[in-house]
Amino acid sequence: KIVKKRILFVATILCASLALGQTTFQVRQTRPIQLGTSGGNVNDASRSFCCSGTLGSLVTKGGVQYILSNNHVLARSDSATVGEAISQPGLIDSSCRVTSADTVANFSQAIKLGNNVDAALAQVVSGDVSSNGAILSVGVPASTTATPTVSRGVAKAGRTTGFTCGTIGSVSTNVSVQYQAGCNSGKKFTISYTNQVVINSSTFSAGGDSGSLIVTSDTAQPVALLFAGSSTTTIGNPIGDVVKALGITFVGGATHSLSCTAAAGAIGSKGKGLSEGELHRALTAKEGHWQELFNDAAIQGVGVGEHPDFPGEGAVIIYVEQGRAHGPIPAEIDGVKTVVVVTDRFRATGWNEPTQPASCSSK
Repeated sequence: KIVKKRILFVATILCASLALGQTTFQVRQTRPIQLGTSGGNVNDASRSFCCSGTLGSLVTKGGVQYILSNNHVLARSDSATVGEAISQPGLIDSSCRVTSADTVANFSQAIKLGNNVDAALAQVVSGDVSSNGAILSVGVPASTTATPTVSRGVAKAGRTTGFTCGTIGSVSTNVSVQYQAGCNSGKKFTISYTNQVVINSSTFSAGGDSGSLIVTSDTAQPVALLFAGSSTTTIGNPIGDVVKALGITFVGGATHSLSCTAAAGAIGSKGKGLSEGELHRALTAKEGHWQELFNDAAIQGVGVGEHPDFPGEGAVIIYVEQGRAHGPIPAEIDGVKTVVVVTDRFRATGWNEPTQPASCSSK
């Protein structure tokens, strides 16, 4: 018992030291809070670790307002019981300790992992969340959603990297994502997803940004729900799939543009986007061969994007796990060029983040 207490004491001190450099996206907000902020389930902790993610956006269902985020943020990867408290900020930004005054919502519903979305809802505590759906640095998002398209500009606000911008690198992307049963503890397992949205950028997100709402940078329309990534990619569920799975409507307003040229990590797209014909040509090639490509254990993603050397030309984008031997990858599939992206493991927690004490973890 003495050893355990000492471990927890050290964990608290280390988490507190991290809190000294907190950003706007990590500090405790005056109520009612804006979203795109640090938060999570108050029970998301193990003996020596505490975990947090991002409280992404505000939605309604049956006339009731909820916070939308990930299953692995609000529901502790299918482990939570309805009614568990959701805090702002999250445990990681509160020295692994929160009080009842930090509760802004209560866990309500999650889509069980393995059903192609990582999504959950928490019912808002009255008066504790801005009722117009405002998101830090984004403002009030549009109430209408957008379909993800290749080379479309996007933005997000999240706990770890704040407000960032990028472009969609691939759509209809089938991916294999690694999870862990507990907060930095327990068995690791893999879940497969189909037709996901991928932003190819080393600065768009990091661990702790899970649950962020990805919006279009020119119209602020919800386009994807961020849930995983690597050091060079961010992966999101298409927002249409999330809406359908949960039966929700976004709280928002009119479309408006975001100031991405001045944003940290802003990335300009050199792509032209894909015509309907090019998209169809690349999709047909991908759909006909992605399963055989996944027979190679080093391949963790196959999608459709724009060839970086041939603007306007569709390509099959193949994501290969860094450091793993793989078999030969064809230069073309059914006449469509392939593009190989080598990156570290796709993960739902702890990707692309700076080295930090093992006592704190972000999702």
